Parts: sequence; structure tokens; C-alpha cells
Amino acid sequence: MNREQLINQIKTKKSFLCVGLDTDIKKIPQHLLKDEDPIFAFNKAIIDATAPYCVSYKPNLAFYEAFGVKGMISFEKTINYLKENYPNHFIIADAKRGDIGNTSSMYARTFFEEYGIDSITVAPYMGEDSVSPFLTYPGKWVTLLALTSNKGAFDFQFTEDKETGKKLFEQVLETSKKWGNEDQLMYVVGATKAEMLSDIRKIVPDNFLLVPGVGAQGGSLQAVAQYGMNSQCGLLVNSSRAIIYADKTENFAVVAGQEAQKVQAQMAEQLKAI
Repeated sequence: MNREQLINQIKTKKSFLCVGLDTDIKKIPQHLLKDEDPIFAFNKAIIDATAPYCVSYKPNLAFYEAFGVKGMISFEKTINYLKENYPNHFIIADAKRGDIGNTSSMYARTFFEEYGIDSITVAPYMGEDSVSPFLTYPGKWVTLLALTSNKGAFDFQFTEDKETGKKLFEQVLETSKKWGNEDQLMYVVGATKAEMLSDIRKIVPDNFLLVPGVGAQGGSLQAVAQYGMNSQCGLLVNSSRAIIYADKTENFAVVAGQEAQKVQAQMAEQLKAI
């Protein structure tokens, strides 16, 4: 999916919601455990219920890899289901890859060729040659970690260069802009640091920002929109647990849809500003 198509979906649905498919078999409704593939059964129900209200899905690979081959089969079935039934939804593989060039090339082949996913989260620590293999695929995106919402972000991401005064995450933003353009690169910026989005926008005014941390992690949607939205929205705001685990009964999918609809309604209000 290219930039124009993504922006069109946001305008059409009046939503910039990304639903995180962090499917933990210990948290899904117990009745699903009788299913041959409980993870896929859960994902399918969540997708069907939330698709009208979101523009993107973000399966977190850790929750699938934890179950070995079976888990990856569930992941593949989920991706295929999305592509067959909801082809206009933007799919992000939350895999946080990033290694030496030839290894990154294999990761890129896996997610862009084998699975046909739109974007993958990538860690920038090893520099340009670890990211550039992901940027060679037309219409595909790199979602680069810039400023995360976990408390450990302060261990490294806020380290300042004594000469320039720039924080490490700011250097990541400025340097990575040279690797690709706003049609290829989006950035992960945690919602719990929403007030910093205005400074981030000074460095990357036109790039999409993937913002986790809204909902269960306490981030404010209104603050994210206030500080991070640009003239074309430029945001994908992720919510996982607050939507997919809102209910643990047999009514779980209906409730998830209701929660997604609430977020979409709030987003529609925020989009009136642009």
C-alpha cells in the first residue's frame, strides 16, 4: 500500500486506528481453546469485528513465534485472511528486525515477498546497512523505532551528544531521513511521550508516525493528535489490549468492535482539525 492509498483510507474511514494483534493464548476467552487453532480463531473474530473502524493491523511476532511452527501457521493464516477479506487494511509486522545487511535482506524477503506485508518494524541501532535492504521494495515501508513508550527508553534514547546537545532518538530521526523518504519511512513514537511529538514533527514533518501506548498503557489520543498530527493526519495510533481483551466471554468480539468504534469516533473528531 502506498502513501496515497493509506491517506485515502484514513479520510474515508475517518480513522487512523491500528489494532494490535498481540494474541496471548493465556488471555483469550477459554471457549476458544477448544478450537483447532485458537489463536487464528481469536484473530479472525477480532478482525471481523474491528475492521470497519480501523485502517491497520499490527500482529506482534513474539506472540506467534512463542508457539513455534504452530504459532507461525496461525500468523500466516491471519495475514492471508486479512489480504483476502480486508485488502485495504495496512498490515505492519511488529518484528523489530535489524541486523547486518545480508541478514536484513532475508528478513525483508520473508515479510515483503513471502507474507506480502506492507511494513515491518526495524531497529536502527546497527545503522544504514541494516535498514536499507528493507527500503528496496516499492510500495513497502520501514517502521523505524525512534522513541518508544517503555520506561527503559531513558536508558539510551535520551542520551545527549555533549557537543551538539542532540538526544540519541533525535539523531536517529535526522540520520535516517537520508536513507529513505516519507513514502518509505514511518517512525515509532510512544504515546506516553506525546508532548515530544511537536519536537519530532520539526525533524520529520511529513512522515507517518506509528504511535503505540494509547489505551492500556495510558497514552492520550487527544494529546497525540494535538502534538503529532500533520496536514494529512500522518498518524497511525495503535491500541492492542484495550480493544482485543476488553471482554473474555463469548461476546468478546462484539465488545472489541464496540471499543474500536469508540476510538474511531474520537479520531473522527480529531480529523476535523485538518
